[in-house]
Amino acid sequence: MIKKETLEFRAEFFKTFSNAKRLEIFDLLKDGEMTVDTIAGRLQIPKTNVSQHLTLMRKMRILKTRRDGRNIYYRIANDNLIEACNLMHEALEQIMKNV
Repeated sequence: MIKKETLEFRAEFFKTFSNAKRLEIFDLLKDGEMTVDTIAGRLQIPKTNVSQHLTLMRKMRILKTRRDGRNIYYRIANDNLIEACNLMHEALEQIMKNV
């Protein structure tokens, strides 16, 4: 049986992906690390909003950071997350076709 703490972490982890902007951020970062400024520019949303999303995603261990001078670069913490999201995307595409 799975521990309650593990189940609770998993639930919180998956809630992180329940926001469309966070999904967009994750999709952008599949191509490599980026700064808040770059992400905000690509998504055309305020840096403060991007920072809030990135903070949550980092807290849930989805993202890691690297500092280079004044810039902080964000990247996906684990390549398995990319593979898992790609699989989920494929499954959802199939489900949507059968509706």
